[in-house]
Amino acid sequence: MSDVTVLLQRWQKGDKAALDEMLPAVYDELRRLAVIGLARERPGHTLQPTELVHEAYMQLISQREVDWRDRAHFLGVGAQAIRRILLHHARDRSAQKREGYAKRVPLDLALDSLEREATTDIVTVNAALDRLAEKDARQAQVVELRIFGGLTTEETAEVMAVSPATVKRDWASGVLWLRRELA
Repeated sequence: MSDVTVLLQRWQKGDKAALDEMLPAVYDELRRLAVIGLARERPGHTLQPTELVHEAYMQLISQREVDWRDRAHFLGVGAQAIRRILLHHARDRSAQKREGYAKRVPLDLALDSLEREATTDIVTVNAALDRLAEKDARQAQVVELRIFGGLTTEETAEVMAVSPATVKRDWASGVLWLRRELA
């Protein structure tokens, strides 16, 4: 059992000191997720990785009703929190502009499997992921974790408690569906 898993269990049982010990243990990994998320954003984005990590961490620790299984589960939910923060930021920015243009984010949909980079806005990607989730929730979660969380196949499998082969199948199908949807 990892240190983070033990700290999560202690925290859930009411040990407030565990929360203080947990931040240094997960900070670098959350920062890596934030850097990956911001790398897909427009140049000159107003959020910095540190701000994004702090906001995501605050959202994560405020979710007391979550039954945290382990480090991977915590980071998977962290990737989702980062996606929601970036989406909220994009919507706010779009509303402020009143021109209806959301920020553009480069999206390397298939990471290693696509030969060119696709560019679309995060609001459009979010809507497409929501439609994919209606069709196949697991595929949508795999795509979300891989794209927004920057997780590897193995990390995604660990977060979702499925085999790497299942992640690979869902990734291939989900990316194809998403690519068609965004084309």
